Amino acid sequence: MKVRRRMLNTRVLIQTIAILALAASHTSAQTTGSKRPMTFMDVMSMRSAAATAISSDGKWMLYTLSVPDWKAGKSFTDVYLVSLDSGVASTRQMTFTKDKNETSPRWSRDGKFFVFASNREAPTSAPTQNQLYLMRPDGGEARKITDAKDGAGVFAFSRDGKWLAFSSGKEEEQQIWIIPIDRIESEAPTQLTKHATPVSSWQFAPDSKRIYFLSPDSFDKANKERKEKKFDVRIRNEEPPLTHLWAFDLNAKTEARLTSGEGYSVSGITISRDSKWIGFEGQPKDRYLRTITEASDYADLYLMEVGNGKIERLTNNKDINESAVSFSPDGSMIAFSATDNFTYFRERKVYVRPIAGGNWKKLGADFDYDLSAGFWSKDGKKIYFNSGIRATSQLCSVSTETGKVTQLTRENGVVQATQDDDNGVITVTYSDSVTPGSIYTAASLDQLANRSAWKRLTDANPQIQQIALGETELVQWKSSDGRMAEGILVKPVGYEKGKRYPLIVQIHGGPAGASVLSFNASYSNYSHVYAGAGYACLLPNYRGSSNYGEKYRMEIGGDYFRLGYDDIMTGVDYLIAQGIVDGDKMGAMGWSAGGHWSNWILTHTNRFKAISSGAGAVNWISMYAQSDIQRNREFYYGGLPYDRFEEYWNVSPLKYIKNAKTPTLIHVVDGDPRVPRPQSEELHMALKKLGVPTEFMVYPGTTHGIPDARNQMVKMVSEFNWFEKWILGRPGWFDWKDLLQTLKDEKSEEKKKETPDSAKEPD
Repeated sequence: MKVRRRMLNTRVLIQTIAILALAASHTSAQTTGSKRPMTFMDVMSMRSAAATAISSDGKWMLYTLSVPDWKAGKSFTDVYLVSLDSGVASTRQMTFTKDKNETSPRWSRDGKFFVFASNREAPTSAPTQNQLYLMRPDGGEARKITDAKDGAGVFAFSRDGKWLAFSSGKEEEQQIWIIPIDRIESEAPTQLTKHATPVSSWQFAPDSKRIYFLSPDSFDKANKERKEKKFDVRIRNEEPPLTHLWAFDLNAKTEARLTSGEGYSVSGITISRDSKWIGFEGQPKDRYLRTITEASDYADLYLMEVGNGKIERLTNNKDINESAVSFSPDGSMIAFSATDNFTYFRERKVYVRPIAGGNWKKLGADFDYDLSAGFWSKDGKKIYFNSGIRATSQLCSVSTETGKVTQLTRENGVVQATQDDDNGVITVTYSDSVTPGSIYTAASLDQLANRSAWKRLTDANPQIQQIALGETELVQWKSSDGRMAEGILVKPVGYEKGKRYPLIVQIHGGPAGASVLSFNASYSNYSHVYAGAGYACLLPNYRGSSNYGEKYRMEIGGDYFRLGYDDIMTGVDYLIAQGIVDGDKMGAMGWSAGGHWSNWILTHTNRFKAISSGAGAVNWISMYAQSDIQRNREFYYGGLPYDRFEEYWNVSPLKYIKNAKTPTLIHVVDGDPRVPRPQSEELHMALKKLGVPTEFMVYPGTTHGIPDARNQMVKMVSEFNWFEKWILGRPGWFDWKDLLQTLKDEKSEEKKKETPDSAKEPD
């Protein structure tokens, strides 16, 4: 990419360098009171709380806080403690390792201490290697309790409080190790399993008598060794060994094989609370199911009675994905979620039956949104689940007796609620347009309908209170076929009624996804940055989106772009008609399916002044084989491309590329498996040959999104500048020197950062 060497104008510097003062000429338009606009560095500095663990008495919660480090280009996590009675004001930071990670805190059963994993003493040869550390909730130094040669992996306490187990070992040698709790600070761990092949995953039985684990039937050491010796040719669809279920008896110190045969590999294990039943997923033996997603789509569910080893096949649905088996608290019923009537791509329902056998009962038949087998009421008469409803996510319940669904929350935001199996504590992760994701608790399920009754436990991003955000609202308009469409409008900071503003249309991926009323602060969706710079943003939930009912989502099957495109364009027209948007100053952007739609817009209208296309497809014929998934393409286009060549070509933006006139910035990750780089290459070559202004950014990595922080920043800055240039006529485009300056500025700012959550160091 040829880059014009120049200093960015003041407007762009505001967006790029977080610590610069606002230019006086923009202050009145971009600030509210003393607040400042959101910057790219604000986006990159967002912290997140996760990995929650509730003490057995229900009084305390441990969690990790992930804090980005711009200089290091990664995030680091520490462990925090908060009282459920006192809430966020009682938060206490428990670990203080600035450039290391403390993760996965777990309470001992008696609540006297907790254990976490950390790489704080990792060797330079293995900087991410973890060991386990013990710490008491009243503070003090953490004590190292493992010194595993290859580090400690997954760990868990037994329910009876007698054991702490963890996995350790190289890939081909991984086994389970164990420590008695009554001697945890004095006795070294001992190796529990000595299985012939590595242990891939494991869990304690609820009665603490067994550890169940999965292990492959074989391990190809020669294949691993040839890669280590630099014979690193990649063989497509290598034949994997079958994986089966085993049990280790903690009293007898013996192991037993529980499943066998050539028919399937075992995954997705769940165990009933009384330890009498095991549910698992059986994935077919098929080397050409190239991804975990594909393998799950073709898997089925099985039920094992532990006492006699009898296995019952619960489903036989060929290409339908079922959730894991869920057991009622008393072990009398089982449930799982799957698509309605086991038909591909329909809304998901919940199916229940007595564990002893009988017919499956479908729950939620009249509920036109997705159900899932979340958590059960104590009496087994209800199952609670979170569901996307329009531009929100809400907690609902479904009766296991009548199948009727009841919506329990009605927030203008995203609610994700769960209940701890042991102590019944309810935690809620909540976000809305002005509230970054935070964790709350409610005293009872009845109180979930009243957000004022929730108690806030985390406030990971208090700095947001100092930032001016764009006013956000849900808007509706009539599409070309008379159907009502909906989207999220983010108005410019300091919006003045009657004044028209430039517009950025931000198109979500999927397409079976939705833009929701959550806090937008990621490299793929940073509406508040645009709002602070004087833009309006429209996030349309076009035809094909989820959260609007089955018909709305499936309506693009066989007619992929037409209705969704009309939904987007009529939404734009609506904002113009409302006097909010200047129709001569518009841009469009999106990633994945948002990139697909951006490419369709590029080839079907010249109304936009600029487009940014991220990981977008242009040729569905070549895309079919290049991508790591095919089943959904077959749904959208009515079959295989070899049978429906014209249908695939007719919805390929490349067919209409000679219509393209809009300057287009293209982004893709070099090794993207989902929408591979050749799709972007085809688009870039066509635009070059046709003389359409274009730039092409290729980011290192092997994922569907940009994996590293610095390149995420590059994507945002280049994208914003592209719109500034082509929509508003700002001179030049992009200069590396200003981006590099952020590294120097962040170093000087590091010492000034405040510790979140009012954290206090231990005495």
